[in-house]
Amino acid sequence: MAAELPEYYFRVRENGAAVFRVDTENRQRRIEMDQIAVVNIKNGEIKPHGDRTLTEEDRETIQSWMEARVQVLAHRDIDDIFRTVDHMNLTTQWAQSRASDAQLEAVTDQLLLAMHDLRSTLVRKKADRIRKN
Repeated sequence: MAAELPEYYFRVRENGAAVFRVDTENRQRRIEMDQIAVVNIKNGEIKPHGDRTLTEEDRETIQSWMEARVQVLAHRDIDDIFRTVDHMNLTTQWAQSRASDAQLEAVTDQLLLAMHDLRSTLVRKKADRIRKN
């Protein structure tokens, strides 16, 4: 099992991750994780943990992880938006075919405000893009 484990483990946090070096080569043959750094995806910062000094391999591995993580997050963002479009369509179908008057009364104002806010933002952003071109 020890040969299958990666050399580094990244514990994802809100804006990045805590980075651990994985060690299985000890007397008890237990998995030990030694924190070596904290990374911030938003500003690209890599901070060694405590008095650690990161090796070039550490920095390269961390940088590669950060680049891959940015791509994953970007993919998730757009996927969430496409899911929202689907959900809006399902909500429309629900409102038209299955919702009771009480259910509609409970959600109509919130939905109308959210849709108005979204529409206003989308129209403004589209106008900005058209003006740039």
